[in-house]
Amino acid sequence: MAFGAEELRVLRRALALALHPSPASAEDVQDCLRLAESLDEAMREGARLRAFLVADLARYRAALPGTAAGYLTLLEEALGAAYRPNPDDLAALRALRGNPVAAALLDRCQILAEQDVRARLARGTARQASTVVPASRTRLTALPGGLSGPVAGDADQDPAKKPERRPAEKPAAPKPAPAPPAPKPGRPIPTPGEVFPRRKPAPPPAPNPPQELAAG
Repeated sequence: MAFGAEELRVLRRALALALHPSPASAEDVQDCLRLAESLDEAMREGARLRAFLVADLARYRAALPGTAAGYLTLLEEALGAAYRPNPDDLAALRALRGNPVAAALLDRCQILAEQDVRARLARGTARQASTVVPASRTRLTALPGGLSGPVAGDADQDPAKKPERRPAEKPAAPKPAPAPPAPKPGRPIPTPGEVFPRRKPAPPPAPNPPQELAAG
């Protein structure tokens, strides 16, 4: 991206205002806005150009080795447009290393690939370091209504502060079922004599005493 003389003047004025704040004229503000719009348009155009180059590069790479000359030219142009080579590009260049242009591009692409790997590893290490919990942590008190006490995990780090483990309680044996109550003695079964009592025979009537014949 190249700046013209007028654009460099506006850029220098914008940098001066940023370093030494002072009231800016309306003309300066308009010039800065036009420069920002031009930069945005140039970035969009660069992204479109890079997308076209990458698409053409993929087509030429798929048609190798017959398109070696066009592929190497497109790859060099794409690298100048901030393209980062992928594993397919490295494999294609290794197959064409007999070509001096391909050998030079292979060295260049390997350096870029190694830089990308180091950058990814650095980002991963920084991300892991930001998530590591420090060994000495400040004890936090619980919010109102919650449980207070040491932070979970401190007892595991300090054996002296581990709570004593209570032996597991054996389950209580089931209580025997209560014996059924003894049946109360019921009424004795009546005998046939009680059910059908025998009537005692009535005593025979006493004989009438003989009447004395009246003396006649």
